[in-house]
Amino acid sequence: MSEPIRVAFVSLGCVKNLVDSEKMLGQLAEAGCALTSDESDADVVVVNTCGFLQSARAEADQVVREILEHKDAGRVLRVVVAGCLIQRDRQAILDRLPGIDAIVGVNNRDDIVRAVLGSGRCDADSTGRARPSADVFLSDYHPFVQIDTARLRLTPRHYAYLRISEGCDQKCTFCTIPAIRGRMHCKPPQIVLAEARELIGDGVTELHVIGQDTTSYGLGEDRFEFGLAGLLRALNQLDDIRWIRLMYAYPSVFTDDLIDAIAECERVCKYVDLPLQHITDRMLKAMHRRITRTETERLLERLRARIPDLTVRTTLMAGFPGETDKDFAELLAFIRDFRFDALGVFPYSHEPETPAGRMEHRLPDHVIRQRVDELMKAQQEVAFALADERIGQKFEVLVDERTENDLVAARHQGQAPTVDSVTYVRTAHAVPGQYLKVRCVGRDGYDLVAEPESAVLPVVPT
Repeated sequence: MSEPIRVAFVSLGCVKNLVDSEKMLGQLAEAGCALTSDESDADVVVVNTCGFLQSARAEADQVVREILEHKDAGRVLRVVVAGCLIQRDRQAILDRLPGIDAIVGVNNRDDIVRAVLGSGRCDADSTGRARPSADVFLSDYHPFVQIDTARLRLTPRHYAYLRISEGCDQKCTFCTIPAIRGRMHCKPPQIVLAEARELIGDGVTELHVIGQDTTSYGLGEDRFEFGLAGLLRALNQLDDIRWIRLMYAYPSVFTDDLIDAIAECERVCKYVDLPLQHITDRMLKAMHRRITRTETERLLERLRARIPDLTVRTTLMAGFPGETDKDFAELLAFIRDFRFDALGVFPYSHEPETPAGRMEHRLPDHVIRQRVDELMKAQQEVAFALADERIGQKFEVLVDERTENDLVAARHQGQAPTVDSVTYVRTAHAVPGQYLKVRCVGRDGYDLVAEPESAVLPVVPT
């Protein structure tokens, strides 16, 4: 009996891409492949790429080049490249990185097993000699919905990402997602709930609701009996789930009913990830954000007034074409005045195929970098002050991992994994998946330091 094919998998990009990686890993495992985390011990290496920004494309190129070097040295037999970069730039990546054996677009992830196994197909080169040619699994057709069951998860067992939609209809002028992922399509509620139950059955106690634009769930062509507010209420009724966290909320379609749902549902974290990108009307219009400064401020006021102890996270963009000193000064003042609990800043990335890529008045790179630094320094002052205000408070945390010196890394409801700060708890006994009552005793930079009061929920069973 032959040995199973050993497959290593590299997942790049956002958590939405991570869900695709988990689904493909599940399919490979079901097909009998032996999965390994050691690329040097693999017959086949799969790289699931991000193609959203130039920096992400550069990272993907570097990773694939390194793996192709392993192939040239005889340590890897086959290299498969999947994901957004392939969907966006198929021929260019094949020309740029010769030696790739198969490519799989975002709409063709169910072909991953065939891509890994290979067809053995050859083409003739200019001399007439046969040479291996890449197997291509790529389609511009965007499926109505892709089911995300039977995933082999890459997250810790106690939390998972629950994708409720794919694609985006917002058409922000800087964004390449609609060109890569297509129009927005939403999973019917019964499918979302079935996926949530499967994850809970696998030990998940914290669900992160994700999509390119979660707040438009059920508002477009996909009309269901309820939208995002109703979906959160339905998820809130599921047994054995403790935290439900809303990510990627688009501000212009954030309804009062959704605010009420977050406030009312005891299992929904009082946390909103609300990417705003900018605050001046000039920039919001140029970005095609479909919202004004006044409307943004009114939404933020309603959120804080109606949801006690709410954590608001946002992301902003610095250096968009035409951003004046006045625009930037207003944005800087807005950060200081509103005091976001968490905030990230992206430098504008010039993407030629987008509407913004064709705009005039591009800013020099050094100006963009300087503005990013100024925004982050302003937010650092806010974040440190808010962290200091936490000292002495008691709250609940979820343990993610053990660290050194009898510490565990944990998160309270206002801290999402990988993007926010953490809470370090001084205890030698807590384990991942356990919920603790803690008292904050200090901070370490952005992170909090706490001591345990008691355990409030048993650890996820093994």
